[in-house]
Amino acid sequence: MAKLYAVYQQPADAAAFDSYYFNKHVPLAKTIPGLRSYEVTSGPVMGMAGKHGVYLVATLEFDSMEAIGAAMASPQGQATATDLANFASAGVDVMMGETKRV
Repeated sequence: MAKLYAVYQQPADAAAFDSYYFNKHVPLAKTIPGLRSYEVTSGPVMGMAGKHGVYLVATLEFDSMEAIGAAMASPQGQATATDLANFASAGVDVMMGETKRV
């Protein structure tokens, strides 16, 4: 299995971010071929010392890194990546990797 993580920084307008993210971006992302699951953090993201500067973390699961590559190269993946500019103005880091249970 492999996961893609999208780590969003604190937006200037959290309500506007949430509205766009959950009403437009998530439905678009859910059309990406090969997507097995989609999870987001709920409530504040916490660090060891308290509230973290990160606003939201999305975790998208795929069968493999190759599946992530194919998914992101698809028209749906490209549209989802392009859509980030419409709401993630505070910044987003996208990371991915093979995962295993230990």
